[in-house]
Amino acid sequence: MNTTTPMDPAAFVEPRTPVYAWGQRVVALDDLVNDGSHPEREPKALLAARGDVGEVVNIGHATEVNEPVYLVDFGGCVVGCLEIELAPVPAGWIADVEAAAG
Repeated sequence: MNTTTPMDPAAFVEPRTPVYAWGQRVVALDDLVNDGSHPEREPKALLAARGDVGEVVNIGHATEVNEPVYLVDFGGCVVGCLEIELAPVPAGWIADVEAAAG
């Protein structure tokens, strides 16, 4: 009787290197809505609007799709994001935005 189970091919794939680093400022490329992972917010509630700036506070990995998952703090709301949902904040952009608001 064969009691071995086939190995998951994903177990042999090296995790993809993250593009963004802890502490890096990033901007949301689209509206980020609650997919149900924030129980304190209504489903489909806006968590971060397109153009909001946040800071990467942790980096995980989704093994099913071999993608880094970034926890981004958008001013008190921490959102799990994929790379396609983010872009790096251009140099000088934050200072320009803060100067215009202040």
